Amino acid sequence: MTSSPLPRILRKGDEPEYPTFLELFFDLVYIFLLSRIAGALANDPSVRNAVMMAVLLAAAWWVWVLTAWLTDLFNPQLPIIQATVLAVMLGALVMAITTPRAFGSAGWIFVAGYFGIHLARDLVLIPGTRVNRYIQARSVRVFFWFGVTGPLWVAGALVDGTARLVLWAVAVAVDLGSARVGWPTPRLGRTDLTSQIFTGTHLSERHREIFIIALGELILTTGLELSASGFEAGRVAASGVAFANAVLLFHLYFHRVRQLLAPAKVALVERVRSGTSTSYTHLVMVAGAVVISASDILVIGRPFGEAPASWIVLILGGPALFLVGGLLFDFVVTGRLLLSRAVALVVLGAIGPAVAPLPPLMIMILANLVLLLTLLVETLVRTRWLSGPAVPVP
Repeated sequence: MTSSPLPRILRKGDEPEYPTFLELFFDLVYIFLLSRIAGALANDPSVRNAVMMAVLLAAAWWVWVLTAWLTDLFNPQLPIIQATVLAVMLGALVMAITTPRAFGSAGWIFVAGYFGIHLARDLVLIPGTRVNRYIQARSVRVFFWFGVTGPLWVAGALVDGTARLVLWAVAVAVDLGSARVGWPTPRLGRTDLTSQIFTGTHLSERHREIFIIALGELILTTGLELSASGFEAGRVAASGVAFANAVLLFHLYFHRVRQLLAPAKVALVERVRSGTSTSYTHLVMVAGAVVISASDILVIGRPFGEAPASWIVLILGGPALFLVGGLLFDFVVTGRLLLSRAVALVVLGAIGPAVAPLPPLMIMILANLVLLLTLLVETLVRTRWLSGPAVPVP
């Protein structure tokens, strides 16, 4: 590697580490995509449909992760990389448009968008890195595994019902799982999971931005549902609680991220293993925001009356998913679980059976109270720690 020239499209050491405006523009598609998934989940909050939406969210997340890595490893100022990002953006838009009918008549269109994204990316990166076989091998490995899962995606589009769900679930699990083991490829081996290839500042900022996008979708859902409600008192109250929920998620996320990924620690995400882990933990947190958005649609539409079991699962499950993602993220960075969030997760699970007689709005308020108490405890603990005597760090 040292004797081979570096590809022209590779990100240089003196390039700006923070995301470009084009990357922020790319993320806008995900507001639409996440809203489509949340809307489809609200229309049918069954277990089967929830699994379907989870598969589609995971596929969309894999596209986002690969694009974040693309602009992290390669120079986002080059026209060829910018054109690639725009091509991926178009493919993601196709996936978003077809999401509600991806398991129906539009399955082949969803797969075509997914295929087009991978082909556009690899047609640029593999030839563009040919001057350095070590760097080119990274893209070849990803392309090899796309070849492994591609037939599963195509086969799923050709069948219906449970068969499509199983094939696509296996395909997306392999897509995500192959990265966790370094994309082992015949004759090329695997990517060293301890290698330091990412730009810590850039990748951590991209993760923060996609979570902001998820919160933006929450605000969008709240506003749209309220504007269509006729401003009835109960629906206005539910919208206010939904907005408060978005605010709590914002503070819980950034309160902890500021502690874990301060400038001195941001290099943690530069290695392959930890970089992929932080991406996957953010998937869980974003999934929590999507489930909360679906529950907001339901509760704002009918804040009073009996809450079906599926509604209770969504109202409490969204915050629980967010907390699980936060716990996993904390574990990746520190090797420990944050006690306050573990306790909050247990509380949400414990109150589930007891809230069945309550109206949906009251259940949402209780979920918010759990998040609020968690934030207050973490803030109090941090304030006391900062005001205490300095402790030497080994």
